[in-house]
Formats: sequence, structure tokens, C-alpha cells
Amino acid sequence: MKKYKVCVYAICKNEEQFVSRWVESMQEADEIYVLDTGSSDHTRKKLRELGVHVKKKIIKPWRFDVARNESLKLLPKDTDICVCTDLDEVFVKGWRDNLEKIWDQNTTRLSYNYNWYLDENNNPKVNFYIEKIHTLEDYTWTHPVHEVLTYIGRKKERKKRTDAITLNHYPDRNKSRGSYLPLLELSVQEDPNDDRNMHYLGREYMYYQKWNEAIDTLIKHLSLPRAVWKDERCASMRFIARCYKNLNRYDEARMWLDKAIEEAPYLRDPYIERALLEYQLENWEAVKKYCLQALEINHHQKTYINEVFSWDNTVYDILSIAYYHLGEIELAIKNVEIALSMDLNNERLKKNLDILLSLKK
Repeated sequence: MKKYKVCVYAICKNEEQFVSRWVESMQEADEIYVLDTGSSDHTRKKLRELGVHVKKKIIKPWRFDVARNESLKLLPKDTDICVCTDLDEVFVKGWRDNLEKIWDQNTTRLSYNYNWYLDENNNPKVNFYIEKIHTLEDYTWTHPVHEVLTYIGRKKERKKRTDAITLNHYPDRNKSRGSYLPLLELSVQEDPNDDRNMHYLGREYMYYQKWNEAIDTLIKHLSLPRAVWKDERCASMRFIARCYKNLNRYDEARMWLDKAIEEAPYLRDPYIERALLEYQLENWEAVKKYCLQALEINHHQKTYINEVFSWDNTVYDILSIAYYHLGEIELAIKNVEIALSMDLNNERLKKNLDILLSLKK
């Protein structure tokens, strides 16, 4: 017999391609509720056919926090545990039983495994904890984009963490994120001291190739009193360096990457970015140096800050090319073989290996 009433809630718009898979994954809950924010496809129809409670509401002006809060309002008042997901996400089976085992009457919120990026073989490349399982009355969503659950309860917040629940993310990579920039600008305008959204805004300017705006905003992030998380500070420094690299100001890019390494020497990412910079500039000894330093870091931090290229075959690929230019053919072969083992159908790596093997003869 179940101890708690568990309800899943979500927002969606034009996501009929994900409906069947998502509902199957969420079926372990007692009830499923979805706020449709204006689908023009068959999303609502397919959800209802599968027994999901669906309500349509247009949110104008659009804000993710408002939409999330409206979807949260759909849940019945006797809900014990609220589970917020998106339709492009899938729980590993057995999540409900594991949730019941760890939750108790004093718990207000639960952190669990989130595989934000998986490769074509379903291997997680970016993995971190998220905490979107919570009590009904104690939380509200805040911020127009990159929204977060904010505690509003009267009692002390009590969080738990588990590795027994895993949520996988299988997004539509072609989906537009065009609304993010104006919403991030609004978010920073509403709360200019929020370090998280200042970092996100700087990153978004970088994505839009607004290099100088990105640099200014990311430096502003680093100056905020609340900007103390070293992983995120390191990322801002890396992004500043990336902007300078795109402005062909390589000395400043190096300076910021050195700062990033000093800030978080336990992360692979700044070493890999430094190696990539030196690779672009054909400084092969430096490529070798920073790749080898990156490879000394074997522990994959559970944080959204991780770059995919820090943990795929990139480091072995560019290290092999560096060894080739330095005349160290055996080591070049060894590293390109490792790179190829991680991407078996890569024709460029196959050709590189053939060239290197021909030089060995």
C-alpha cells in the first residue's frame, strides 16, 4: 500500500512527439496534471486519451515561473508529494518506490540524479542533481526563465538527496530558445543581485555572439557578493575567455583561462578550454601540457557546469594531433585509438589513424 499521494505536474506546448513516452514514464504517480500553454498540434488530445488531466491557459506575457505556478495549482489539495517534470524527460523505472522509501513526513524537497545530456549510446555526459520533487504548500516558482523553486513554508525547510532516482533528458535539439534572452534580461532587471541569472545572462549574450556584452555581464557576475560558487565562477571566467578568443584577443583569453584554472583546479573544463585555445593557435607543446593536466582529473563533478567536450573524446583527439606535430608518433597513435574507441564511426579519426600508422612503417 502506498504511503503518500504522488502527483506529477508539467507545462507543455506542441510536444505531441513526447507524449506517449512521457506518460508511460510518469504512470507510477497517482495522478498526472499538465498545463498546456497553447499547443496547435495534438498534444492535448493525446494526453487526455492517456488519462492525463489537462488544462489550457495562455500566459501573456510569457514567463516560465508563472506557467509553472499555474500548473502547480492544478494539483489536488491532498497531494503529499509534487513531482515537476517536462515532457522531454523520462524517469528510470522504479522511481516511485524509491521515492516512497526515502521520503518521510518531515521532508519538504528531494534532490535526485538528472542526466541533462546523453550521447547516442545513452551514456550520460552532463549529470547533476536537481530538486523538483517537493511538498505542495511550501514552494513557489520564481524568475521569468531558468526558474527555480523558492521555499515559502513556515517550518524549517528539510531537504534530502538520493541517487536511487534518475531522470533522463531527451530534448528536441532543434527547439528554439529565442525567448530566453529577453526573459533573462527581465530576470536580472527584477533582481540585479541574483548571481545565478547574471551568469546565465552573460552566457546567453555569448551564445548570441554579443562578445562585449557577454564580457561585461560575466565580469559583473564575478563581482556580486553572492557569486561564491567556484564552479560557476570558473565557468564565467571560461566564457569571458571564449569571448576574447572570438575577438582575436588571445592574451586576454589566456589570462582569463588561467584565472579559471586557479578558481577551480579540480574541474577539467578550464584545462580543456586552454588546450583548445592553444590548438587553434597551433602551440602544440601547450596543447600537450593542458590535455595531460586535464586527464589527471578523473572525477566527474555532478554539476550542470560541466561541458560535454570535457568528457567526450575531444581531449584524446587534440592530444593525438599535438603528439603528431611534436613527432611523438607512438603516443599520437595511442591517443587517436582511444578517441576512435569513443566514436567508432568517425571517419576523420579513422583517416588520422591510417596516416599515423603509415608513418610508423
